[in-house]
Amino acid sequence: MLKILLPITALLLVACSQEPPPPATPAATEEAEAVLDTPAASDPLAAALAAQPAENQARYTYRHPRETLEFFGIKPGMTVVEALPGGGWYSKILIPYLGAGGKLIGVDYALDMFPKFGFFTEERLEAKKTWVSTWTEEANGWRDAQSASVEAFVFGSMPDRFAGQADAVLFIRALHNLNRFEGDGGYMTAALSDAYKALKPGGIVGVVQHWVADEMPDDWADGSRGYLKQAQLIATLEQAGFEYLESSDINANPKDQPGAEDIVWRLPPRMATSGDDPELRAQMQAIGESNRMTLRFRKPG
Repeated sequence: MLKILLPITALLLVACSQEPPPPATPAATEEAEAVLDTPAASDPLAAALAAQPAENQARYTYRHPRETLEFFGIKPGMTVVEALPGGGWYSKILIPYLGAGGKLIGVDYALDMFPKFGFFTEERLEAKKTWVSTWTEEANGWRDAQSASVEAFVFGSMPDRFAGQADAVLFIRALHNLNRFEGDGGYMTAALSDAYKALKPGGIVGVVQHWVADEMPDDWADGSRGYLKQAQLIATLEQAGFEYLESSDINANPKDQPGAEDIVWRLPPRMATSGDDPELRAQMQAIGESNRMTLRFRKPG
């Protein structure tokens, strides 16, 4: 009798293991829906912006990162080249927003451009020689398994593997110094050439740049004071082969009206000319961050 019962019991156990699981309880269903309804799932850009430190978020009123990235058409999964990423103000937004299928490629100025500024110490100039590896290592600390991968190069030395890989190249407050030293090394030309080579046909160039009225003298608006003229900048990118698409005033600040002796760094966050003068400091804070043009270009194709 035992021999007959054993196979029957085994069959019952197999049958039970193949039964569908019991229906989810209302609490479990609500929990699953809540996960799907998180900012990361429904709006990854909102999640990336909300994750930034309070001091960065305080600057959204001037930098408008959501509106800026949306204007440029940046989407998860893209490969994006970011010029002059610095300490990662935009990088730390882009890395989680682009997601695991995306890539962020940081680009610094050419090594031989830095001595021309005149204020870099020998130690800082030496550190620039390893910027590609040190920045990549630092940027890897800003990501997790669900974030974009990161790589880097310097203008004028773009590895061939990056050619035709980028969906977008972003020059966010990065063009004035390239323009400033264009006549002493062709740095703007080299940077725009790298951008063109890196982009896929139809890829986007997004520009945010300190903006001064066309009435200012050309030599004043060469980039040495931080400002460029919009018409001249558009002409420069068109000469480099890009098609101008449109502009936006999302980063405009009409309160910023620089005079002949002014530099952009007099304004927040640098406040370079205020020193211990509380009245001047208050005046600069009342202006806010700089007046900025926001332009979108396309690589033909």
